[in-house]
Amino acid sequence: MKIKSAEYKGSSPRADMCPKTDIPEYAFIGRSNVGKSSLINMLTGKSKLAMTSSMPGKTLLINHFLINEQWYLVDLPGYGYAQRGKKEMEKLKNLINYYVLEREQLTCLFVLIDVRLEPQKKDIEFLNFVGENGVPFAIIFTKADKLKKQQVQPAVDKYVKFLKQSWEELPPYFVTSSESRLGREEVLDYIENINKAIKEDKA
Repeated sequence: MKIKSAEYKGSSPRADMCPKTDIPEYAFIGRSNVGKSSLINMLTGKSKLAMTSSMPGKTLLINHFLINEQWYLVDLPGYGYAQRGKKEMEKLKNLINYYVLEREQLTCLFVLIDVRLEPQKKDIEFLNFVGENGVPFAIIFTKADKLKKQQVQPAVDKYVKFLKQSWEELPPYFVTSSESRLGREEVLDYIENINKAIKEDKA
């Protein structure tokens, strides 16, 4: 897929305030500081589309970006950022859960995982949550450039092996680097193939 246009369409403090459309939405979520904004910028080819920040947890709203005037890329708040107050953490949790479970336009949820880390409790809890609720999702391993080339696949294999202990069937997964653009074509082609299937179903 070639990205011809990527346009910011607005931010919503609640899922029920998101754009009223019937086009597919592909949402991106992960623990704070997983490299979500950098990945979105890399995928769209727009260096400042999603504002990156050294401060984790910067995204507090549901941000919609219209891609090729055909589908929405949705930037969701990160989960698991402990330095927020309990009330704000609960508000963010409800915001995320409502969007993920109730948003009819959500076509696929991409859950971002830092490939360098051992399986984290917050990530596993979230993966189990979306899996148990039947949410269509895929995993994106980020920051592959932070490891030596020969370390990347073993790190992915180790994580996949861990998931297989409790999962009968694994979701699709991709390995990416915002620096080297690794995985860009694979993720965009995956989205394009789903969009094509949706069009064929409607025809």
